[in-house]
Amino acid sequence: MQLTKLQNILDAILLSADKPLSVDQLFNFFSEEDFVNRQAIKKALKNLQKCNENRGFELKLVASGYRYQTCEEYKLWVSKHWDERPPRYSRALLETLALIVYRQPTTRAEIEDIRGVAVSSGIIKTLLEREWVRVVGHKEVPGRPAMYGSTRQFLDYFNLDSLDQMPSLGEIQDIEKLYPELDLK
Repeated sequence: MQLTKLQNILDAILLSADKPLSVDQLFNFFSEEDFVNRQAIKKALKNLQKCNENRGFELKLVASGYRYQTCEEYKLWVSKHWDERPPRYSRALLETLALIVYRQPTTRAEIEDIRGVAVSSGIIKTLLEREWVRVVGHKEVPGRPAMYGSTRQFLDYFNLDSLDQMPSLGEIQDIEKLYPELDLK
């Protein structure tokens, strides 16, 4: 298949997708008769990324795969599409999420030991419902408490390809200054 046609097909697939798609998922859209392989898909995706440089949107690789998204610098204008306010996250929720991400796998009791206060079941429920964390196992101690870890959806939401892109704990001094868009309560 001609590279330009492959790029156009990938454009259409990715624009209509409701979630990021991996190279393997994209490959599954083609039949043998299309004569498309994973290398051709990767090359076409790289070309699409270059074609979209200096535009209002970009083809971004996140943990779950590729997706089209608007560029961060245009969020002020794009956000006017929606009347609703962006979700606000409490300090307790963000601290709990950070502890899970940086110390995974970890239990609720371990989080409570570090924070010095009880973790609300609502916070854990919210993180599970948003699919930012999941139960990755149970600790072999009395009561067998759930151990939590982060998910690909967490990485996707925060525009990360892997946990390696997270700032080190030493770099995080004041989260409000680092991420003012979080709009902490």
